[in-house]
Amino acid sequence: MSDTVDDQPGDAVPASQKSTWTHFIKSIASVSGDLSSLTAPPFILSPSPSQNFPGRTPEDRAKRVLKWFISTLKGQYTSRNETMGSEKKPLNPVLGELFYGHWPDKNGRGLTTLVVEQVSHHPPITAYYIANASRGLTLQGHSAQKTSFSGGNIIVKQVGHATLTVSLPNEKKEEYLITLPRLRIEGLWYGSPYIELAETSYIQSSSGWLSTIKYQGKGYFSGKSHSFKADFTPPIGAGSGSQASSFEGQWKSTSKDTRTGAVFTDVTSPKEEVTVRQVEEQGEWESRALWYKVAKGIREGDFETAAREKSRIENEQRQRRRDEVAAGTSWQLKHFVHQGDDPLYERLGKLFKAVPPIEDVYIYQNNGPTFDDSA
Repeated sequence: MSDTVDDQPGDAVPASQKSTWTHFIKSIASVSGDLSSLTAPPFILSPSPSQNFPGRTPEDRAKRVLKWFISTLKGQYTSRNETMGSEKKPLNPVLGELFYGHWPDKNGRGLTTLVVEQVSHHPPITAYYIANASRGLTLQGHSAQKTSFSGGNIIVKQVGHATLTVSLPNEKKEEYLITLPRLRIEGLWYGSPYIELAETSYIQSSSGWLSTIKYQGKGYFSGKSHSFKADFTPPIGAGSGSQASSFEGQWKSTSKDTRTGAVFTDVTSPKEEVTVRQVEEQGEWESRALWYKVAKGIREGDFETAAREKSRIENEQRQRRRDEVAAGTSWQLKHFVHQGDDPLYERLGKLFKAVPPIEDVYIYQNNGPTFDDSA
């Protein structure tokens, strides 16, 4: 994939859908304020569980966490560009929608499991939990989106955070607070949208090591798309043996240590995808079973069937909400419990003056499915 974006209009939009696409873009441009009703959340955390955690020192572990995080960005934000020609508007997830997956135990890395639940529809909020028991790793988080339109682009402010917990050989635990970058969806007027990351995100370790990641896209006259620079700084008051460092490059391809020139991340080779049960084996609330007919219609160009099935699912959701109101009940989450504040976020966020200073959290209840550990 080149560093520039194809400027030919409509390359990724089917001819029969170009008028619909134009109408969609015009509708976005006419809205001032939140666009949550028009766009679906583009974020789902999809880790590449290949790093050899936990590492020997706090510095080494914090650096490995940064490396892992950068290595996940391509899969999260440019996979649709490469497989479908451009960024596509995701289907609006329904309240209670589920996604289960795992990465089998290979080469002694242990089984890694994934549980995702749509915990809110308006606004759309996705909660997730990833664990590798043999490595002593757990990742828990949630993401929501606040979207707006500015300068011909869709601006997506990601709300939420993730916390990574690493169990150490001495039975202590190390914790990491991971905040989320802002997104900018460009190329709309050409019918070939793509995602750029913007502004700054952070990874704060309980050991004090901090990664400050600044994102930048291709400018009018210079620069490369999907670029970043990460400053890796030691705890306040650390001795002379703790040295700051920085890494920069493109999160969709390669990056280097700015001091030594050594390769830091390289995501150009194919990555192992998460293993998911066949559609016929899934429950009715699991994503691929729930949206099967819609996805099939889109892939086959049968947009009439896709639209009809999509409307059916959405109408059923509206009716469930009306029934709940009439009965004075509310939807019960399956795997997560909402908590109004997150003490870990507040404690680690103070170390780099996180904004906002307080966030809520969804706590996983350790009641996910049993995964097949075979390769």
